[in-house]
Amino acid sequence: MIQAIFFYIFAGIAVTMALMVVSAKNPMRSALALTGCLLSVACIFALQSAHLMAILQVLVYAGAIMVFILFVLMLLNLSPQELGERRVTVRRVAGAYLIGAVGTILMLRVTKHLWAPSSTLDPDFGTVKEVGTILYTKYLLPFEMVSLLLLAAIIGAVVLTRKEKGDGQ
Repeated sequence: MIQAIFFYIFAGIAVTMALMVVSAKNPMRSALALTGCLLSVACIFALQSAHLMAILQVLVYAGAIMVFILFVLMLLNLSPQELGERRVTVRRVAGAYLIGAVGTILMLRVTKHLWAPSSTLDPDFGTVKEVGTILYTKYLLPFEMVSLLLLAAIIGAVVLTRKEKGDGQ
């Protein structure tokens, strides 16, 4: 019972932070809200006894990816005039959250009979050893391709934000 209460608390935080990500006009506030969303998802993983996924969520997404996003935002160096004025109000965010919550509750009530009971899993499922073995054998090529994609994104961000010598610098 207490686990369900914490699940709904962290799920509410995640949804609220996700709404703040898409509604914030300032990209730094949006990035901070994304960090809060990712951390609340890590808490949900921890509640479900998926401790490896919770640690990976914090290290990879809330850590490394957010540093990368903040690095790109600092390179863009947007002024307040380029950001424009605020268009989203608290009332709109609260309304969107309320509509989403009511829609979720209705969907769960309607599809309640479609949920199948969970099957038992292998005791080694999701352990660090099993995930590492699969990641570095079966999925080695996609894993390395993601690292090259991130490298290309960093190089692209640096090239796009580089100032020319004649720009008064």
